[in-house]
Amino acid sequence: MATHPDNLRARLEERGELLEATRLRYRALEKMLRAFFWKDRVRANLELLREVALAQPQVDTTLEAVARRAAVEGWPRRSAPMVLLAEVARLRGAVAAAVERRLIAKQKPALLGEALLKLEEEVLDAGPLLGRRLWIQAVEILPRNLQELRAACAAGEVFERVFKRPAAEGALPFDAVEADEVRRALLVADKALEALWSRLERFDGTGRVSAFLEKRMKRAPVRPPRSGPELLLHAAFWHDLARARLRALLESRLSPVMPREEEWPELLGWLVVREGSARVGLPTSEVLSEGRAGLLEVAAELAALSRARPVGPWNEEAAWVRLWTAAQRAKSETGADAERLRESLRLFIRLRGQGQTPARLFSSGRPELAGLPGGQTGREPEDLPGLVQRAREAAGQPRTGRVSG
Repeated sequence: MATHPDNLRARLEERGELLEATRLRYRALEKMLRAFFWKDRVRANLELLREVALAQPQVDTTLEAVARRAAVEGWPRRSAPMVLLAEVARLRGAVAAAVERRLIAKQKPALLGEALLKLEEEVLDAGPLLGRRLWIQAVEILPRNLQELRAACAAGEVFERVFKRPAAEGALPFDAVEADEVRRALLVADKALEALWSRLERFDGTGRVSAFLEKRMKRAPVRPPRSGPELLLHAAFWHDLARARLRALLESRLSPVMPREEEWPELLGWLVVREGSARVGLPTSEVLSEGRAGLLEVAAELAALSRARPVGPWNEEAAWVRLWTAAQRAKSETGADAERLRESLRLFIRLRGQGQTPARLFSSGRPELAGLPGGQTGREPEDLPGLVQRAREAAGQPRTGRVSG
């Protein structure tokens, strides 16, 4: 028994919206591909071409599912759903045939979605007509529905929200939740922007479009972005600003160690947690080895102790123990960062807690502190734990005034 057309329309409500939108897109795309100056038409409407290409797997699945159900249930051929189904299938064939004719490649992709993306590459490779302005070329190369562009914009929104607002001097500009958002946004933005600049390099044969956008990238956005290039510039500006702010923040909190950029995501959350409890160690990961994590802990402890006098309850002995424990983790580390830390400790040992030394780490008027484990005597040690021990011993000596020279 045949199903009533009204019931068929109700059953196809969700799929019908997709098929109706696809029908309109197929019509517009087929018309463009049949035009005499079809490349110019396609260049001006690459977003439409990409929409059809990206939606094609879902459209093919829907066409197959609806056709199978119509055959099983015996839908009337003249019912509205069947008419729509037949029209979309016919237009799909027409678009596929037009793409087949326009593609230059000898080996043409079997799937329509892939063939459309290949056609996009060939059109962009052909380049614009002489006299086309750079901004128009940028709009053509960067359609708004590029997945990488959407990813870069999502990351840029995170950077703008976190780093646009004012932050108190010396305070972290984010909480734990926002630190995790910034961490994930960094990873997304790096990959997305790299892909977008590679796309520009791929289709901008002269390099003039890329140079044009790179120059404008330094300007702060003054209005909401609309076109593809504007979206790229907006995302790139906030990405660069976020990186500059993070670099300054990490340098101030971890000087004299210079954190590597691949370590940034690992450090952000830890610095937030450390604000509440300095006893929390830096976990190891694929990026951070045990020794490297210990080296960064030593740097964070030294920077915190040397920045200012303590606020609220503070146990100087516990701070020295944390510093020595972190130095034990980093004992085997070598390289420029490790040497800079050792030099910082040697400098303090030479100053011997006098007036030139930072106030917080070596405050006056305190009771004598107990020694650290594994105390060393004799000449100045070379390893980090030994230097921390010797610095601790120097800190226990009376302050005798400023030293000149």
